[in-house]
Amino acid sequence: MKIFVFGATGLVGQNLIKELLLSGHEVFAGSRHPEKGKTQENLNWVAADALEPKQGLEILTKVDAAFFLSPPGYTNQYEILAPWIEKAKEVKLKKLVLMTAMGVEHAPPEAPFRKTELLLESSGLNWNIIRPNWFMQNFNTFWISGILNDGKIYFPGGDAVASFIDGRDIARVAAKLLTTNEFNNQAYALTGPSSINHDEVAKIISDTTGKSISYVNITPEDFKKGLLGAGLPEDYSDFMNYIASALKDGYAAPVTDSVKKITGKAPTTFEEYAADHKTAWLK
Repeated sequence: MKIFVFGATGLVGQNLIKELLLSGHEVFAGSRHPEKGKTQENLNWVAADALEPKQGLEILTKVDAAFFLSPPGYTNQYEILAPWIEKAKEVKLKKLVLMTAMGVEHAPPEAPFRKTELLLESSGLNWNIIRPNWFMQNFNTFWISGILNDGKIYFPGGDAVASFIDGRDIARVAAKLLTTNEFNNQAYALTGPSSINHDEVAKIISDTTGKSISYVNITPEDFKKGLLGAGLPEDYSDFMNYIASALKDGYAAPVTDSVKKITGKAPTTFEEYAADHKTAWLK
């Protein structure tokens, strides 16, 4: 199959491309800077930019299936992805997989993520929607500064638990859904195998690295200051605070069997994730 991946340089996109190439598919990787992409057999880099939603749409005339997500840092998911879904309808794409976020189905229909889901669901195409929970990889990327500098995980999550998911499992699910019709026209919440709180996360990272890592339950105001200081725009910082409050209220706690149901493999545990990413916390 020929498959287009939007957001190809992100965590899920990179791992999805690996999965598809290993299975022998030809991948068209969408990136804002396609000229910087590494060339290899069956991998083609093409222009696709969240800031220019209509750029690159013609690639959909050359592929069988496509994977869409809205890159981190943007809250206008509908504006970014609607042109792509409309183009997919026009060319009668054989399969489209959209990634949003856990709990989006409960949002008002005018909310950007939910509005995008509804557009896809009414498209007449074969589709799947995947709604992952909070990524395990946040702890070796977005929250890494506090861990490396202070030995602290700074997050406004209280003592609530969350069924964190490994981005590699999300990619495995997406690869399966893109290349089969077995699960057509269904949406899936994707989670890890169990729910843990941030104190437990800190203990696992501490046990894995031999370092003393602890969790600090900061205020939403301090969380937003940190996000703004990291260069995120204010609207996206507010969005992050909103979903962090949902985690604190228990909405990220449910555990599903979707990863195993679709891939046949149990989702990655937090201990397995920590072992695989140990070097990130030892810098």
